Amino acid sequence: MPDNIEMASARSLLPFFSRSLTVLLASGALLFASQAFAGAQVEEALAPSVVAGLQRSLSDRPVPADYANRPEVKAWVAAISPKLAKRLPDERERRELLATVHYEGTRAGLDPQLLLGVIHHESGFRKYAVSIAGARGYMQVMPFWVKLIGSDDQNLFHLRTNLRYGCVILRFYLDRESGDLFRALGRYNGSLGSAEYPNAVAAAMKLYEIPTSEKTTAANSAKP
Repeated sequence: MPDNIEMASARSLLPFFSRSLTVLLASGALLFASQAFAGAQVEEALAPSVVAGLQRSLSDRPVPADYANRPEVKAWVAAISPKLAKRLPDERERRELLATVHYEGTRAGLDPQLLLGVIHHESGFRKYAVSIAGARGYMQVMPFWVKLIGSDDQNLFHLRTNLRYGCVILRFYLDRESGDLFRALGRYNGSLGSAEYPNAVAAAMKLYEIPTSEKTTAANSAKP
């Protein structure tokens, strides 16, 4: 893995995922689950070089001071925020979460909308969610990752820490599966080979789609 996470355009993932989604829709298996799926990434032995690469990817870098106020970020947050109002009534908390999702997803070369789908089904946007397997936080990260690539002082219930780990892990699985998002999501959830979780994420992504008309309105409202 390169020293810096490759900042591939999120759009590069969409053609593949669109094809996968078409297949999943055709199967009639899309699930709109009301309860969160418990994340349970499987701990496995990794080569020292892989561990070192993940550690570099995880390394904290300050969010640019103006990031949340950048027009494209403001537009995206403004368009998505109403869709999360029932789950996260506090507007400030909601906007902070969305801006962080956008930053960490873009930093890892992942579509922020994909991350919303993962969070939707992993934790239901519950910051302090804990699965039966012990996975924690928004993206349901297993504690063994902290021991493997992080440090003991890192709190998986902290917003940026949780999303940073989740993005690094999902990016790692996506690279490992040569861009196969279906299989990468299966590894992330600890259910490789089962269609249930990738289907659920695909369905959730649909919930957070931004119609073209909304994109235009949000973009205009975000202008100074």
